[in-house]
Amino acid sequence: MDEHFENSSHSYTEDEQKPRRRRRSAILRLRSMAMALAPQKMLQLPYVGKGAFGSESGELAYGYISMVGRRRDMEDKVTVAPQEWLAGEYTFFAVYDGHGGAEVAEKCGERLHKCLEKRIEEEKAKEVAEGFDWGKVMMECFCSMDDEIEKLEGVNVINKEEKRVGSTAVVVLVGKEDVVVANCGDSRAVLHRSNDVVLPLSEDHKPEREDEKERIEAVGGKVLCWNGWRVEGVLATSRSLGDHYLKPYVTSEPEVNVLNRSDFDDFLIIGSDGLFDVMSNESACEVVKESLRCTERQGPKRGATEAAAMLAEHALHRGSKDNISVIVVKMA
Repeated sequence: MDEHFENSSHSYTEDEQKPRRRRRSAILRLRSMAMALAPQKMLQLPYVGKGAFGSESGELAYGYISMVGRRRDMEDKVTVAPQEWLAGEYTFFAVYDGHGGAEVAEKCGERLHKCLEKRIEEEKAKEVAEGFDWGKVMMECFCSMDDEIEKLEGVNVINKEEKRVGSTAVVVLVGKEDVVVANCGDSRAVLHRSNDVVLPLSEDHKPEREDEKERIEAVGGKVLCWNGWRVEGVLATSRSLGDHYLKPYVTSEPEVNVLNRSDFDDFLIIGSDGLFDVMSNESACEVVKESLRCTERQGPKRGATEAAAMLAEHALHRGSKDNISVIVVKMA
């Protein structure tokens, strides 16, 4: 799925030249910025991915960018499950933003979509009269994933020092009739509709959020201001996978949102806080909307990839100091 910058042998007409120059310039500018920020990290150039799915969930095109940015190491992970995932009933997208190391984010990228597929199939087989419970399924999946990470710590696959490693997770399933979002941490999912409606599909789990602060304090934890609000003065997100040294104050339980699809659904943005710490939902949607308009001739896959690159470029210009990972999903 991952690939570095691609070359094309396609011959473009004169009318196509201008859009093509825009597409190449955004991605190449991002590559140049990455090189200028840290020439020694040439092996960590931005990863670019794109694709399209045609299944029960409808026609979807996506593109993503994942880059180290101004950080020393890359701790993010982007996952797009294969088209056959859940027999095409839903399409799976996820961004995992690691901290303290990349181990937990990488393990989630390898395993969480497989765990979720199994849980969904088990729940569907029960034929529960009250209907399918997405909240229950996501809770069980995330908790199971967290337990798996803890077991790896126990057998020293993740050593004692790495018990301080964790990752946020925002998972988005796009189906024919609905969009399901499970969020654990401060990565984010946003939906833009063609009638210029911007819908946040997740809410950041920050320690200073009133309900999160109450939950932490109710189990004996503290929220302290130490270079920003942090759980026990350490972690700047109040929910994550891993981080077992901060349990039960930091929980792996996700918040789940299910939204019915609309004819106005335009595109999704799924990103880490390296993007959303410096850009609002509205400004990010404006960048994507303009980028898709400029690359319309190039097709939805390339348009989505260009839009993701433009978002990452804007985040760098606005001073993002974190890894930046973003998926743009074109839904119409």
